[in-house]
Amino acid sequence: MVKRKIINIDEEKCNGCALCIPNCPEGAIQIIDQKARLISDLFCDGLGACIGHCPQGAITIEDRQAQPYDEKKVMANIIKQGPNVIKAHLRHLKEHGESVYLKQAMDFLKENKINIILDEVCSTGNHITAVCPGSRPMELRKQQPGRDADSNLHVDSELSQWPVQLRLVPALAPYFQGAHLLIAADCVPFAYADFHQDMLKGKILLVGCPKLDDLLLYKAKLGQILAGNDIKSVTYAHMEVPCCFGLLPVIEEAIRASGKHIPFKNITISIKGEKVK
Repeated sequence: MVKRKIINIDEEKCNGCALCIPNCPEGAIQIIDQKARLISDLFCDGLGACIGHCPQGAITIEDRQAQPYDEKKVMANIIKQGPNVIKAHLRHLKEHGESVYLKQAMDFLKENKINIILDEVCSTGNHITAVCPGSRPMELRKQQPGRDADSNLHVDSELSQWPVQLRLVPALAPYFQGAHLLIAADCVPFAYADFHQDMLKGKILLVGCPKLDDLLLYKAKLGQILAGNDIKSVTYAHMEVPCCFGLLPVIEEAIRASGKHIPFKNITISIKGEKVK
């Protein structure tokens, strides 16, 4: 037995709606006696794809003693569920940056002569990689300077990590520990000229579109980030247009569901590029 991250289901909050089940490609959750139950520590990867799909907030992640996660045994269970579940599992691993598990899964499929084409998994030559080069987690210790057109002075970029897109960032990336999060609607950096110096400095950046992106997916990802890391504060910067407020309740709910006291700040930017008082 080892200590690792496993989901925990609060039976008092769970109403048996089963919305969590389709989002667990590992098959670790079943509805038994009208409640969601974790049927196998072995199958649970602790990444929490089920969390954002629980309307009751009954699912959290905790550290506890459990059998070591075994990707090959998980894959033996998953292939019985068909190609779509296999793809969901591979995509799940890829989106969480689990490159070791993804390689083990792909090796298992190859050994069993199962051909699965997944566009989101990058191929380079004969090698399959879990994270495309453009979404590989990186800490940027030396930023590239920009140029202030009026003064001809260089202005340093305050971006300290990559990727920045909320869907791509691994929930347990090391730069989240002790971080101050800045969640920005993707129009904000274009509209607000002093974005780097006034907002981004000293923060980890997450970017998304409240109107066009999948807010349920964002809710799940934020839940994983807040549950699995020591987040010091969260700031949400968005435009004044109505559609840009869509991510606000998602962030607030994710903070409440974490059960942690995390200071939250909401900033609105006008379409003229000014902070709205």
